[in-house]
Amino acid sequence: MSLYEAIKNKKEKISVIGLGYVGMPLAIAFAKVADVIGFDISKEKVNQYLNGNDVTKEVGNDVIKETTALLTYEEKYLRDCKFHIVAVPTPINPDKTPDLRPVRGASVTVGRNLTKGSIVVFESTVYPGVTEDICIPILEETSGLKCGVDFKVGYSPERINPGDKVHRLETIVKVVAGMDEDSLGIIASVYEMIIEAGVHRAESIKVAEAAKVIENSQRDINIAFMNELSIIFNKLGIDTKAVLEASGTKWNFLNFSPGLVGGHCIGVDPYYLTYKAEEMGYHSQIVLSGRKINDDMGKYVAENTVKNLIKADKQIKGAKVAIFGVTFKENCPDVRNTKVVDIIRELEEYGIEIKVVDPLADKEDLWEEYRINPCNLDDIKEMDALIFAVPHEEFKSIKLERIREMYWNHMPVLIDVKGMFNRKEAEELNYLYWRL
Repeated sequence: MSLYEAIKNKKEKISVIGLGYVGMPLAIAFAKVADVIGFDISKEKVNQYLNGNDVTKEVGNDVIKETTALLTYEEKYLRDCKFHIVAVPTPINPDKTPDLRPVRGASVTVGRNLTKGSIVVFESTVYPGVTEDICIPILEETSGLKCGVDFKVGYSPERINPGDKVHRLETIVKVVAGMDEDSLGIIASVYEMIIEAGVHRAESIKVAEAAKVIENSQRDINIAFMNELSIIFNKLGIDTKAVLEASGTKWNFLNFSPGLVGGHCIGVDPYYLTYKAEEMGYHSQIVLSGRKINDDMGKYVAENTVKNLIKADKQIKGAKVAIFGVTFKENCPDVRNTKVVDIIRELEEYGIEIKVVDPLADKEDLWEEYRINPCNLDDIKEMDALIFAVPHEEFKSIKLERIREMYWNHMPVLIDVKGMFNRKEAEELNYLYWRL
């Protein structure tokens, strides 16, 4: 009986290591068709799940309560599994180099509990070579087993889009790779149990690693181009959104818009690619240029907020500004690597008082990472400027007339980063309106 058949017949178990935005939906999906152990080193996070609280907001509290997956922070349960999926984050260090500590740590944990005949699949975004050059040696050293003889390894890059209810785990084609034909066949078959859209069999682990890292790099570069256009058009006094609407009528025009690019994927993955390129003696020109533009956009928004406050004859020091949305993207509680914080920090340097409103943001993470305490919508009164930084669905229902009540009476400054509101309507209501 192959490992795939054993999993299908519930003779062997799947483990998912790392129960975040990627791992939790995986564990839930696999638990519908197989026996699953969901493992995370965070006791607090696991206890939240066990209490029926979906901290990721990706699958829903009811689904968490009903799943048959065994969720645990005790690694001993991993010994019962033969198919391990590693779905831990791969952040960057302050100097923009890859921080591989989570993936190294997960490799040690899996290695300690690895048994003969197992397959380990990595889903974490990495540069080409990490799985084979870094993870396999750790697995061998900690397990005392030999890769290719006692266990096998594969790679299947995650493609979860946090907050997206249309492009879900099951409906996105899954790229899979194995160290040989045998492992590739088993890995593909196991994922096909849950992926409705089917799988794409990459020709090698390095190809699959590279495919993932360029997906987000491509998106990053396209958004950087839009951000650069926004800077140019603002200088020319032209509305960027109007330009993009006109250009978008051509069939092959790419639908991107300017914005803040943060989070744990698009704002991070390009640095993994350029790090490896530097190691090989090539200095990236396009990828790093795009990154620089996107990294500076928070400061750019803050500077334009200050310019508009001056236009409105407001005193800058002591001015009151409310920021709506602090997560890295809309309809998602994740605040990791959010560029909204760059706006906040820059404005604080001018002596501006900031209030943050975000009903979706993870309050604990917001405090731990940035020392920010969000307030309620009702607390926003007598403001000099409002910045709508993240277009959560909850904010889209707020009318311009209602927003007007949140200001002092004179010259309300409205900074609409993603163009949520109608510019003409705002200007007719005498807002001093600015957007990317």
